[in-house]
Amino acid sequence: MPTTLRHVGLDVHAETIAVAVAEADGQVRELGTIRNRPEAVRKLIAKLGGPTGPRVCYEAGPTGYTLYWQLAALGVACDVIAPSLIPTKAGDRVKTDRKDAVRLARCHRAGDLTAVWVPDAATEALRDLVRAREVTKQDQLRARHRVSKFLLRHGCQRPDGMRAWTARHAQWLAQQRFDLVTLQVVYDEYRATLGLLADRVTRLERAITTALDTLAPAQQALVGALATLRGVKEVTAATLVSELGTLRRFASPRQLMGYAGLVPREHSSGSGIHRGGITKTGNAHLRRVLVEAAWAYRHRANTASVALSVRQVNQPAPVVAIATKAQLRLCPRYRRLAERGKPPLAVVTVIARELLGFVWAIGQAVEPAPIPLIPHPS
Repeated sequence: MPTTLRHVGLDVHAETIAVAVAEADGQVRELGTIRNRPEAVRKLIAKLGGPTGPRVCYEAGPTGYTLYWQLAALGVACDVIAPSLIPTKAGDRVKTDRKDAVRLARCHRAGDLTAVWVPDAATEALRDLVRAREVTKQDQLRARHRVSKFLLRHGCQRPDGMRAWTARHAQWLAQQRFDLVTLQVVYDEYRATLGLLADRVTRLERAITTALDTLAPAQQALVGALATLRGVKEVTAATLVSELGTLRRFASPRQLMGYAGLVPREHSSGSGIHRGGITKTGNAHLRRVLVEAAWAYRHRANTASVALSVRQVNQPAPVVAIATKAQLRLCPRYRRLAERGKPPLAVVTVIARELLGFVWAIGQAVEPAPIPLIPHPS
């Protein structure tokens, strides 16, 4: 590594960027603040010696990866840092943009920062799309609660044996009438919102299916392979791929489980071992879809399921074998944990964590192995 290499810390905001430089000789200096505009960033890189001069880092945040892609286009090495893993001093109670930039530069030079994985444009677009569907599903749940609680307040309860939010239930909802015009207007508006949200979910799911064609061939193959698992259909598989990108970046299933925040927290010292609930410090979107998929394993194992067999058509035999093994292990495990009196949410969390191990195994079987670096002859 050249001795003149500079490490640049950027504290990025919507309008401004605070800049600090850590020199190779140990000196750390502030360079002030620039506007968060492409032309200002280009001038900064030119001032620092061009693309080969600095190594840049900034915290992941609401500004996304636009600055990363801009620096990459300029040929500058850049790391996007996980904010929760930045070392901090316990007694430091002063926080400014310039101090944050200095800390980033100093820690980056020392190698104390953890970089996050940065997706390409197609994967980032798919991630935004599946998260838009997630938000719409949350809005749909709230709208359903409004309708059901409105009917409950006015003494309208669905007939016995009728499941909520089925086609038969929709017909029953359409038949409800109120004597007061005011109440009928409220009810009609609530039902109209339900229809709009249902249409939006359908459009977004159709768009997700179309967007899968824009992914790299390896990612498309991974989506199809993950869909061979019970409880993991196309939308769930697309969510996993958009949030994880490549599973090859995780060295072990345990590391992937930690990334999802599904491992138990621990505070052990000496002979005392204390473990608690899951950490929940990882990717919340990933954790949500895994828990949803894990509910499918509460039923008896059924490797001859028609819907699952259709998703496994034309998939590699090793992938189908992993999916079958997952079902034969997780379904009995769910039953055993439930019989021991474990709470359902605790049981499904355990199943979700183990399911993630099978997801990792499928990734290793489908994704191409990275090309090993050939050492330079000395």
